[in-house]
Amino acid sequence: MQKDCIYLDNNATTKVDPKVVEAMLPYLTEHYGNPSSMHTFGGQVGKAVKQARENVAALLGAEPSEIEYNSGGTEGDNAAIRAALQAQPSKKHIITTQVEHPAVLNLCKQLQKQGYKVTYLSVNRQGQLDLDELDNALTNDTALVSVMYANNETGVIFPVEEVGKRAKAYGALFHVDGVQAVGKIPVNMKNSTIDMLTLSGHKIHAPKGIGAIYVRKGVRFRPLVIGGGQERGRRAGTENVPAIIALGKAAELELQHLESAGKRQKTLRDRLENAIIESVGECEINGGETQRLPNTTNIGFKYIEGEAIL
Repeated sequence: MQKDCIYLDNNATTKVDPKVVEAMLPYLTEHYGNPSSMHTFGGQVGKAVKQARENVAALLGAEPSEIEYNSGGTEGDNAAIRAALQAQPSKKHIITTQVEHPAVLNLCKQLQKQGYKVTYLSVNRQGQLDLDELDNALTNDTALVSVMYANNETGVIFPVEEVGKRAKAYGALFHVDGVQAVGKIPVNMKNSTIDMLTLSGHKIHAPKGIGAIYVRKGVRFRPLVIGGGQERGRRAGTENVPAIIALGKAAELELQHLESAGKRQKTLRDRLENAIIESVGECEINGGETQRLPNTTNIGFKYIEGEAIL
C-alpha cells in the first residue's frame, strides 16, 4: 500500500493491529504445539486458546462456554442457520430480510429449493424494518428468524431485541449476524433475546479467516463441520491457533476502546457528511436520521440536469 493512500473501507476489512500481530507471532514460531494434545507443550497453547475465548466472551458479555471459534462470518451464519433448522426438523419456515449479507441470503435461497418457505422482510427508504411485517410473517411453523445487527452498507442498526422478543413468542430461534456491530457498539448477551450471534475477526483488526459464534447456553447446536472433538464437538478440525490468539487480543483491545473509539468515529463521520452536504447540496444520507453505526457513512447523490454529481 502506498504511503499516501487514504483508506476508507473498514467495513470491508480492517488493518491488523500491530499489538494483535505481536500477540500472535509466538504461536507461529516457538509455541507451535497442538492445543488438543495431552502433553505440556500442547497444553500451554491450550491455555492461550482458553484465554482468547475469555476475551471474546467478555466483548460479547457472554460466558466462555458459549463461544465457538470458526473461520469467520460466512461459516458462522451457515452453521447457525443449519443448526436451528436441524434442532426443529418439523418446522419449515425461515424469516430474514432483503438486505442481509449473501452468507444468509444465498443459503436461504438454497434452502427454498429444498422445500423451506422463506419470508424476506423489506426495509423502507431509511433502511428500517417494519415490525408489523414481521408480526404478519411469524407463525408456529417458523423455525428461525435471522436478522443482521447492523447493515454493512447503510450502517442502520436494526432493533434486534424487539425482533427477538417477537420471535420468541412463536417459539422460533433467533440468529443475528453481528459482523458489522461487534466492536463498534456495545453488545451484551447476558440479557439478550439472541440465541446465536456471529462475528468476524477481520472486521475488528484481527486477521482474515477467523471468527466466532455465540451459542446461548441451552440452545441445541449440531456442528456444520464434523470430525474430532474440538470446540466441544461443535466445530471439528485442529484449531487455527495464531488466528485465535489474534482474535482474542483484538477483542481485548476493542473492549478497552469501545466507548472512546465510537465517539471519535461518530465525530469524524458527521464532519465528513456535513462537509459533503454543504459543498454538493443535492444529496441525501441513506439511513437518514435512524440510528446508525458511528463509523459508517452512505451518501447518495442525485442526478440533476443531465449530469451525475459524483
